[in-house]
Amino acid sequence: MGESWQIISPDLTTNDPTKQDQDNSGGLSKDNSGAENHTTLFTIAESELDENVIWVGTDDGNVQVTQDGGKTWTNTISNIKGLPAHTWCYHIELSTLDKATAYAVFDGHTANDKTPYAYKTSDFGKTWKSIIKGGVEGVVRNIQVDYENPDLLFLGTELGLYITMNGGDQWYKFTNNVPAVAIHYMTLQKQTNDLVLGTHGRGVIIIDDISPLREINEAMLQEKLHFFSSDPIIIDEVQSFSGSFGAETQFVGGNKPTSAQIKYHLKKRHTFGKMSMVILNSEGDTISEIGPGKTKGINIVNWNYNMKQPKVAKGKTFAFGGFTTPQLQAGKYVVKIKKGKDVFEQTIELIYDPKSTITLTERENKYKTVLELYNMCESLAYDVYCVDAFLDYANTLKNKKLTAKLNTLKETMVITTGDNYVGTAEPQLREKMTAIFSRIESNPGAPTSTEYENLDQIRKLYDSSRAELSKLEKKYKLLKRVELKSKEQFLKSDK
Repeated sequence: MGESWQIISPDLTTNDPTKQDQDNSGGLSKDNSGAENHTTLFTIAESELDENVIWVGTDDGNVQVTQDGGKTWTNTISNIKGLPAHTWCYHIELSTLDKATAYAVFDGHTANDKTPYAYKTSDFGKTWKSIIKGGVEGVVRNIQVDYENPDLLFLGTELGLYITMNGGDQWYKFTNNVPAVAIHYMTLQKQTNDLVLGTHGRGVIIIDDISPLREINEAMLQEKLHFFSSDPIIIDEVQSFSGSFGAETQFVGGNKPTSAQIKYHLKKRHTFGKMSMVILNSEGDTISEIGPGKTKGINIVNWNYNMKQPKVAKGKTFAFGGFTTPQLQAGKYVVKIKKGKDVFEQTIELIYDPKSTITLTERENKYKTVLELYNMCESLAYDVYCVDAFLDYANTLKNKKLTAKLNTLKETMVITTGDNYVGTAEPQLREKMTAIFSRIESNPGAPTSTEYENLDQIRKLYDSSRAELSKLEKKYKLLKRVELKSKEQFLKSDK
């Protein structure tokens, strides 16, 4: 490497292709008066499709291309119509889809020309066309073309970022957390679809995942609501405290979100009427309710692919294990948005991390156990609701014997003394049940043998509790007079 070098640079001494010197004098020449002129090769771009295709641009307006690795060069500047002579070629960007296509931007501010200039060629510079028809302000510093959609272009100017989805027919200024600052450099990360901006005065700005922009077209913009396509989402199973203390003094960007991102476009901002978003499983059951974005344009809603918290029995203290939200299994789920009378749906898929060492059998055993405890917590909550209703009725009747029996039963179900600010009371069935529920859900893999033993004890205590409640209902027929919600109604209610 580097044992021998070959000069492949073109003669940059003039931007007039008919007066090219052939002495490769390093950018130094004399005009007719004998004065020396200097020219600088300012930007260079090599094609990813053909290593022999190289473009260069200079600070006095040359735009040259070679198709044979530097043996011969062609200055194409005379083919660019409407560009003032000697305008600084600030950046050249090459297509990754067609080796004959290139984009060039020019900066004329040194001649007090603030006009934005951007051109495209599809034939190695034989012809060029302007791709700015209006809507852009500020001298252009950089241009970036998408790797998949050639009509999606990004323009960095002295006054901010501009985007076109139709090859330059119409440009839009991007203002979402991007200030009106000079953008001197841009690059698009293929792995993550992130657009990275190098600015003058505001450091580095990263726009996460521009892939939804690839789907925008005139037909899509007329839809009331359009879901953007989504790749399968890898379920995050890494638990860590990875916060960066003191990062406010460092150039540290946030990590990629581990939640699923639901992306959609609204034609108009939703202001009147009800709008809701829910997640449905394969059976059509609602497993999550999410607040939808209602802004005109692109909305991004994060979903942590967890179930709702189980409804937990009321007691004198909190059952902190009951705040656990179980993680869903891999599979396909439906996002359903209701907007007034209109309904919109999209299917999204969750997958396990292919690098994970947890087996499918272990996952199924864990999920089965967690689901059993989830349902058990909600059943106990309904039983306690029934006991409380019976107690209210017994107190109204002043039936002390029935009241005493119901209180004794309730004391085995939940903590009935103290509060969250006094000493901890002896844990009862609810506390034991939610504690093992939280522990099994939080740990990777299947439950341990000890956890299975504890679960078996919980089952016995719960069966005993239900048997005692059933016994009281049979013995005291008057309890049938109490009007109760059904279990389904209770679980859907706020109380």
